[in-house]
Amino acid sequence: MAATTTAPPRPAPVRPAGARRPPRSPAAWLRGGGLHNLVFLLPLLVVFGVFSWFPIVRAVLMSVQETNLVTDPTFVGLDNFRHVLADPLLWTAVRNTLYFAFLALLFGYPVPLVAAVLMREVRRARGLYSALAYLPVVVPPVVAVLLWKFFYKGGPTGVFNTILGWVGLGPFPWLQDASWAMPSLVLAATWAGAGGTVIIYLAALTSVPPELYDASEVDGAGLWRKVWHVTLPQLRGVLFITLILQVIGTAQVFLEPYLFTGGGPNNATVTVLLLIYRYAFQNSLGGDYGAATALSLMLAAVLAVFSVLYFRLTRSWSTS
Repeated sequence: MAATTTAPPRPAPVRPAGARRPPRSPAAWLRGGGLHNLVFLLPLLVVFGVFSWFPIVRAVLMSVQETNLVTDPTFVGLDNFRHVLADPLLWTAVRNTLYFAFLALLFGYPVPLVAAVLMREVRRARGLYSALAYLPVVVPPVVAVLLWKFFYKGGPTGVFNTILGWVGLGPFPWLQDASWAMPSLVLAATWAGAGGTVIIYLAALTSVPPELYDASEVDGAGLWRKVWHVTLPQLRGVLFITLILQVIGTAQVFLEPYLFTGGGPNNATVTVLLLIYRYAFQNSLGGDYGAATALSLMLAAVLAVFSVLYFRLTRSWSTS
């Protein structure tokens, strides 16, 4: 009786590295559970489309229309963009926004990092200091603005002017003067928003290996050298992310100019977002929503281009 031999199993074909996977047929996609995945994703896609993509598409349509949401819209093409670019107040708003962003980055960007590093060096009551740093974020914005407006009261009887008067400084005009208004807004905005960034930095500092700090102490490094040679290189990626978020946030500043000064004095604190608000709600009956959406799209396009360039330029720095 002849012995039967079993052929060895044929090895699976090996796809060359970098080769694309062949496209799946609709039948294979259905057998692989694609329909079930689509059913589970459908509610999310509907909600995302209604509340995210529909307003964007609606804004694009309104930017080429003359509409106040009361009468029937009229197609005007690019006239809204020309109207916005011809408005002399636009360039005042752009200049004020850039000035606010510059001051916020100059003073507001390093403050959370310094506070987080100091809190990390504290051996006791670190949780209390973290809670105190985050407390301004919890305070409602309107309450915080009313509080700061009371502090910024002009004359020698104001809170800040009284404190500064003890050391022979002031009184300062704060919100009442065009040259002092924007730095005053930056100070209040830094106080209100630094707490969240401090918590982010504290969380990132926990991922820094303690052996690096121990080795730097053995080498005789002080606090500044440890921060420069250990902390900053380890937090490079987080620092780049918080920087781009702060730039985008400061470019869209609205709350402080609107609640503190309303854009004054003498349009010294009018920002791009405040100008959009004026187009929409303060120009005429029903507002000029076409110009408002046109300026909104222009701001979004500028921020998108800036973000793409920023991430391309910092890609190698943040990963090296």
